[in-house]
Amino acid sequence: MKRITFLAGVGAVSAAAVFFALSPFAGARTTAQTKTTISVKAAEFKFTLSKKSAPHGVVVFKITNKGALKHDFKIAGKKTSLLKHGQSATLKVRLTKGKHPYLCTVKNHAKYGMKGVFKST
Repeated sequence: MKRITFLAGVGAVSAAAVFFALSPFAGARTTAQTKTTISVKAAEFKFTLSKKSAPHGVVVFKITNKGALKHDFKIAGKKTSLLKHGQSATLKVRLTKGKHPYLCTVKNHAKYGMKGVFKST
């Protein structure tokens, strides 16, 4: 009798594991934990990103000012403070699928090339 009870318990646990693995919620847990880190170098008058695209979700931009002038980085409604030469900042944003413009908000910097589009897939 103990053996039958044990086997029934193992079967129930196995069935539950299969159910949750195939459930639509299984992918949601994995996706919610995914984040991508992008290195951004700012200089006169350009940004150099380590990647031009990433999966949608949380994206962490690590910005370092390599230029002589002060720069910032703005994307998805969030921006860093003004960074002096050698300073760094981290910007964490949640991006939806699509194209997301980024730029330096210092007067005329975007006009001279400090802008671009980051893609989320």
